[in-house]
Amino acid sequence: MSDLGVLSYYLDIEVRQGKEALTLDQSAYTSKLLEWSGMAECKPCVTLMEERLKLTKASTTAKVDATLYRSIIGGLRYLVHKRLDIAFTVGYVNRFMEDPREDHWAAVKRLLRYVKGMVDQVIVFPKTSGTLP
Repeated sequence: MSDLGVLSYYLDIEVRQGKEALTLDQSAYTSKLLEWSGMAECKPCVTLMEERLKLTKASTTAKVDATLYRSIIGGLRYLVHKRLDIAFTVGYVNRFMEDPREDHWAAVKRLLRYVKGMVDQVIVFPKTSGTLP
């Protein structure tokens, strides 16, 4: 086994190790996901979902491309590892992967607009003195 040096990038997560903190950043992955979904130039929003949104499997709206829908949901599921605030909404739209419809896609697009507004958020782990309380 050989030493590859300080960890800087792992599974689309940029790792920055400083004297004061360790930072995890997925902004590059998030930007790629937005670009791939066609939402790179969208206007960001501050809420994840519409209030009291009710989606059903029995929707009668037009069908959407199931492959694209599943791919975007898969990308969002990976993003949940760092962005726990989107976990419920991703799980909710995940229920409709079998037969996605226009109203399901609209909810995913709203979620992507929320993610667009939070692209630059990072997780910071401050270094401590190493003593337990």
